[in-house]
Amino acid sequence: MAGNMRYVAGEVSDPNIKASIAAAASGQFPQAVILSCLDSRVPVELVFDVGIGDVFVGRVAGNVENVDQLGSMEFATKAAGAKLVMVLGHEACGAVKGACDGVELGNLTALLAKIQPAVDAVEGFEADQRNSKNADFVEKVVEKNVRMTVADIRKDSPVLAEAEKAGEIMIVGAIYSLQDGSVTLLE
Repeated sequence: MAGNMRYVAGEVSDPNIKASIAAAASGQFPQAVILSCLDSRVPVELVFDVGIGDVFVGRVAGNVENVDQLGSMEFATKAAGAKLVMVLGHEACGAVKGACDGVELGNLTALLAKIQPAVDAVEGFEADQRNSKNADFVEKVVEKNVRMTVADIRKDSPVLAEAEKAGEIMIVGAIYSLQDGSVTLLE
């Protein structure tokens, strides 16, 4: 989070790339694994002002978990020693908007179906307000989707759930602001 504060302030570090490449060649010891959306406006390493070898990043539209992401998180924590698992959603997520509107397109249909439970779980909006044109609804679904993905990680990976219970790792959700670049942790 300190790196995100530097990023927001425009005071990012200027790592020596050649030295970072050389140091990482002999092994990796990332602090965190971050499941982020595919969105090109959320450059995870830049957002947290980290460099080569500092974090694992898994990316998929809508930051949803699947068995491949879970296996990668288990590797990151149990084999490589990462201490934090973060699900990072973001404002105005296109995948969330697609789920809100019931978009169907090839394999995207199955991916958006993973976000649909978050769409269905958001309350307080009339039927005509439950679409991508309603920014408030979209933002509620973005947050619900992050929270549900965190819960799914705990449910679908006993390895990660047990590591969290033992105090070996933390599993958290967060939202990235497209407006100012800040990351807000969800409680």
